[in-house]
Amino acid sequence: MIILYNILILIIIFFGFPIIVPIMLLSEKRRKTLLQRLGLVPISGNLNKIGGFPIWIHALSVGEVLSALPLAEKLGNRFGFKNIVFSASTQTGFEIANKHLNGKVNAVFYFPYDLLFSVKHIANQITPCLVVIVETDIWPNFLFEMKKRNIPVLLVNARLSEKSFAGYRRFSFFTKALFLNFSKICAQTDEDARRFNLLGAPHETISVTGNMKFDQADATISHEEIAQLRQLLKIPTGRKIIVAGSTHRGEEEILADAFSRLKQDYGDLVLIVVPRDPNRAESVSRIFKFRGFSALTMSALKESAADAGSEVIVIDVIGLLRKLYSLADCAFVGGSLVNFRGHNPLEPAVFAKPVLFGPYMSDFKQIANMLLESGGAVQVRDAEHFCKAVIMFLTDKTKAEEIGKRAFEIFYANKGAVGKTAAEIEKIFSRP
Repeated sequence: MIILYNILILIIIFFGFPIIVPIMLLSEKRRKTLLQRLGLVPISGNLNKIGGFPIWIHALSVGEVLSALPLAEKLGNRFGFKNIVFSASTQTGFEIANKHLNGKVNAVFYFPYDLLFSVKHIANQITPCLVVIVETDIWPNFLFEMKKRNIPVLLVNARLSEKSFAGYRRFSFFTKALFLNFSKICAQTDEDARRFNLLGAPHETISVTGNMKFDQADATISHEEIAQLRQLLKIPTGRKIIVAGSTHRGEEEILADAFSRLKQDYGDLVLIVVPRDPNRAESVSRIFKFRGFSALTMSALKESAADAGSEVIVIDVIGLLRKLYSLADCAFVGGSLVNFRGHNPLEPAVFAKPVLFGPYMSDFKQIANMLLESGGAVQVRDAEHFCKAVIMFLTDKTKAEEIGKRAFEIFYANKGAVGKTAAEIEKIFSRP
């Protein structure tokens, strides 16, 4: 099976070479990480200075990295931070991991491309004693190389959407062998556990440990920090704020339509837009300028000499979204009005903010349903529905506070998955 997989990779590289090479060389972010991801340059860190073999934690992108950070902290406290290495696959994921863990764990680096020589080179550098993969970033060559070296691999915070499950089942001859490579699968829900079992993971290797996203949000922000953030964004005290987090292409146009209607009755309303990709900030600000709003990126706002802020502020830096949610009178979670499968609604919920999201929340289906069933969120279909929900929050403070309180209660009641996951990891070390 692994032979067929690598033959397919060679075919793709051979026929795709004229396209792949220019993409790699013309994209600065890909060019900068190419040699490391191929395993051709050493990983920076103290890998040659410690005894023993580190625990390797891998998370795909921003959402997975944020879920993994509390686990990295817990394992670092238990086994020593210099016995932890951490990888991510995307630039934004790497930057978040580097911001929180650089200088603390042994090394933060980019995950290798799933090419045999790349995986071997990086595995030789790290020589891990254990690999922890967060959620669903599953690569055959990597798994088979770890299996060959007798290195246990755990899949934690594991989930399978209905769509992903159906896709895997179409290639069941392949996926069965794939999931046999995991020493342990820590599933988010009973349904996820059932799906992994149907795909070939042995029942005895699967445990339900809950969703680590309930443990990731950090509500420790002081009144002074909130005041400083408002000052930084030049938002006067008393102005109402909508924070739209993790927005995607096609979604900002819907928000612009809604904001145009809201401004007719709420002239002092401020909209903070946080695109999922901060590189889109300039183009997003132009969408709102085209509608007649004063719109600036955060970087441009800092350079502006004006004391008054902008009607629309577009954030072009990473790592600020959680703190921005603390400013919100209501919060919209993006990737949900257009089909990008949604983002984490717990991030505003931890601040007891009333939460809005659209109909496309398949990546966070469990959390979204829990919030909706408890009355801790409102699901909106379009710009008109969005306006109605925001007006309700702005005009009925008691209702808004009640929805925010229920959202927080859901967050708080479901914490604990990180501890359960860490316990499963410790069991691996206790095996004879």
